[in-house]
Amino acid sequence: MRAAPTILHLDMDAFYASAEQAAKPSLRGKPVVVGGLGPRGVVATASYEARRFGVHSAMPMAQARRLAPNAAYLVPRFLLYRTVSDQVMELLGRLSPLVEPLSLDEAFVDLEAGGAADDTASALEIGGQLRTAIKAVTGLTGSVGLAGSKMLAKIASEQAKPDGLRLMEPGTERELLAPMPVRILPGVGPATADHLRRAGMTTVSDLAEAGEAELVRLLGKAHGGSLHRMAFGYDDRPVVAERDAKSVSVEDTFDADLHDRVRVRTEVERLAGRCVQRLRGAGRSGRTVVLKVRRYDFSTLTRSETLRGPTDDPTVVREAAARLLAAVDTTGGVRLLGVGVTGLADYTQEDLFAQAAGERAATGEAAQEEAGDERDEPAGGAGEEPPETAEQLAARRWPAGHDVRHDVYGHGWVQGSGVGRVTVRFEEPESAPGRVRTFRIDDAQLRPADPLPLVRNPADYSSWPASLPKSLSGPVSSGGESRP
Repeated sequence: MRAAPTILHLDMDAFYASAEQAAKPSLRGKPVVVGGLGPRGVVATASYEARRFGVHSAMPMAQARRLAPNAAYLVPRFLLYRTVSDQVMELLGRLSPLVEPLSLDEAFVDLEAGGAADDTASALEIGGQLRTAIKAVTGLTGSVGLAGSKMLAKIASEQAKPDGLRLMEPGTERELLAPMPVRILPGVGPATADHLRRAGMTTVSDLAEAGEAELVRLLGKAHGGSLHRMAFGYDDRPVVAERDAKSVSVEDTFDADLHDRVRVRTEVERLAGRCVQRLRGAGRSGRTVVLKVRRYDFSTLTRSETLRGPTDDPTVVREAAARLLAAVDTTGGVRLLGVGVTGLADYTQEDLFAQAAGERAATGEAAQEEAGDERDEPAGGAGEEPPETAEQLAARRWPAGHDVRHDVYGHGWVQGSGVGRVTVRFEEPESAPGRVRTFRIDDAQLRPADPLPLVRNPADYSSWPASLPKSLSGPVSSGGESRP
């Protein structure tokens, strides 16, 4: 625990949805929901306008549509989100060598380690400057929490939302935490909170008064002891600059259960390819391939195979995943598939390429026979998946919210597609709300495009923080009190 509030937590406000609103002038001030749009999709992020209708992250998309039928429902654009995240993390890196990213839109910063702040006044100053810089460079807002520990800084940033700054003065932690619900503490989920409620504990002060022995009796030694310390505001976890990833994985949930064995295998191979792309993007390799299968009855099976050494070869990963799939019964249907790689390393075992070639030669004949048997199955046979319809193909090519460019009308984004048509609104981040036009889904003049920058000519912050004017913007509070 520190005597000065020099740990900063930044959390971008409704990140995905805010980025979409910044990119699409016609959606500003309107409810926006980003996530999977299929029948089994879930909400990734909802704008604050959508949250007023009760929509929140992790909610089934079908429920969100019932609550906010007039909201804009968009497919995520991770290329844009990663670009903006890189800009934000670059600004944080100017403050300290100790930056601990938690996700694309969230990070801890040790201000003391970078010499950016050493007391309350300097911490508030740099927190205000950071928010100004993020707005100028990305066009988006973020909320900042400042405290003497990571736990309290995160709580502070949550209370500062949206677009605010809150500081928890060291020494006031217990007083500030006491009336808060137990769910505010890390590690207290719905099940733990319900267990504590049945024991008569609903607030942080209840935990502090119960004593460590009682919490250990209820929750076990490790969890109970940790929760008792947190109830008094104790958290000595350091900010870690590099959090080593333990695995890389991808998974997809399908709108309708897959029954065709060939289709299931094709999807596994596709996921393996995506997994290797992420693996290579991180500059890593791995030696254990993991297959995840969730069946029609929601039962989930996980199978793994450890290779002779780490690899980032897509052929090796695909073939290992296929072998794992062969041992799984998918007769009743599959609703989710995932492929992952664990046992990560920074190097590749070269002889695995020879291993892949040898395994292909050894199993090639059997694979051809299996494929031949499946090809000989009569059309419309049991378990055969129907081909994708024109509407499904159009939705895959023209996802709602994604960027397009027309030879005549310029840059725009897909509002929706159906009945052989795709509807596009032509506008750019710094333009006025644009006009809507509809085209055939095979219009030769229309093609997918990359996202445009949210801020076309951002301010120069190359010498920040030294050159940034000292000014605090937006709501700032300390211990619940407003600050000018």
